[in-house]
Amino acid sequence: MIDKAVLDKLDFEKLGGLMPAIVVDASNNQLLMQGFMNQEALEATLEAREVVFYSRSKKRLWLKGESSENYLHVVRVVADCDYDSLLIEARPAGPTCHTGAYSCFHNVLMEVDS
Repeated sequence: MIDKAVLDKLDFEKLGGLMPAIVVDASNNQLLMQGFMNQEALEATLEAREVVFYSRSKKRLWLKGESSENYLHVVRVVADCDYDSLLIEARPAGPTCHTGAYSCFHNVLMEVDS
């Protein structure tokens, strides 16, 4: 079910028509990747139930997995409190990163021992 009240409040204008979309694995909340969506990409995502981004480099909609078949199957889409960022819970069909890694976030910059 799509909540039209939330959909109507989304603010794509803060970043010139784009909105950050953060994807986590629905089974364990592990951060997988971050991309950008325009309104058309979000509509395609909601309809197909597969994550579709707007590729800034390709200047077009980009279905995650279109070449690798490592699709992100949508479980839930949530807007943040300002309606200018999205959190997408998905089931990955394979490694999310183009490097073959499970997550795009694997380059540790700093780690503090506890």
